[in-house]
Amino acid sequence: MNGAAPSLPAIGPDQDVWTVSALNGVVRALVEGELGPIWVRGEVLQCKVWSSGHWYFTLRDADAQVRCCMWRAHAAKAGRPPADGTEVFAFGTPGLYEAKGEFQFVVSRLIATDAMGAQQRELERVRAALQADGLFDPARKRPLPELATRIAVVTSPDGAALRDIITVARKRWPAVELVVVGARVQGDGAEAELVRALGIVNRLDGVDLCIVGRGGGSREDLAVFNSEAVCRALAAVRVPTISAVGHETDVSLTDLVADLRAPTPSAAAEMAVADARELQGRIEGLAVRLAGGLARRSRVLGERLERTADRLTGAMTGLLGERRRLLERLGAQLDALSPLRCLERGYAVARGPDGRLLRRRADFAPGSRFSLRVADGEVDARVEGAS
Repeated sequence: MNGAAPSLPAIGPDQDVWTVSALNGVVRALVEGELGPIWVRGEVLQCKVWSSGHWYFTLRDADAQVRCCMWRAHAAKAGRPPADGTEVFAFGTPGLYEAKGEFQFVVSRLIATDAMGAQQRELERVRAALQADGLFDPARKRPLPELATRIAVVTSPDGAALRDIITVARKRWPAVELVVVGARVQGDGAEAELVRALGIVNRLDGVDLCIVGRGGGSREDLAVFNSEAVCRALAAVRVPTISAVGHETDVSLTDLVADLRAPTPSAAAEMAVADARELQGRIEGLAVRLAGGLARRSRVLGERLERTADRLTGAMTGLLGERRRLLERLGAQLDALSPLRCLERGYAVARGPDGRLLRRRADFAPGSRFSLRVADGEVDARVEGAS
């Protein structure tokens, strides 16, 4: 019958069923027996020294890479572990790590070629070019806004980095707006997409900050963040930037170009987004200090007002006393000049019927009537004669 699945051999007493261990053992024997010890030329990557003294690293060329191990006895003779990017001749035996079924190259001797690997040479070239243009200069670093409300995130829409940023940002400030500008972060086309995404950020309205990065990975996975084009596009972003590439131990050139480096994407979110609870605590503390300051200020002003009132009362009392004494002196002077005082001393004032003062003898015609004003009243009088 066309399209029918091929028949599979039945499992029975006559069939050999291998264990995984047996399979890996045979493959190891085939690999090691077929090749034997060989020399391999490559570039060292991520050499790690374990507490046991063994070295674990990767050898790579432009197209492939292989996991390597170097046991303690051989590592002790090799001296210091090679730095990333060092090109070496490695002598060893290809084999299989049976417990995990992983192909590896067991190295017994390392000789440096005194040459830098091609990828490392490109990295150093880009580093030097960016350094010459001042893109690493601390003076060009911009401070992050204290309260960013709209943040652009340039990363893979499907990566764990974005989920970490969203989780941390929402927890710290639920009202924050994250604008995701998606781009590949490794592999073919990643460089062009990151440059395009960073250009889009400059056309977004109201963006306060830009985070660019991805989660952890091998050095090859993070290589695009050492690209000259990506670094220059990041430097051209008009708002402050945070680079969050890989893990804490990974340092890329975008980390040096950005205004701030974050060890992880989660840390980038913490740096970019204010903590609502912390801010509320600061506001409450400020309110307490303000209330205390106002209370102290009010108390001081109250004390000053009391002292001022006391001085004012004293000054007014003294001024009123002076005015009272002055009035008493003036009153005494007026009283002394009063005509009534003269009358009390025996003088009298004569007035005619029309109220006119009679001052001279000629004013008193015989038989005319007039009044005399004495100390206690008036007396009617008539002129009998004039002498």
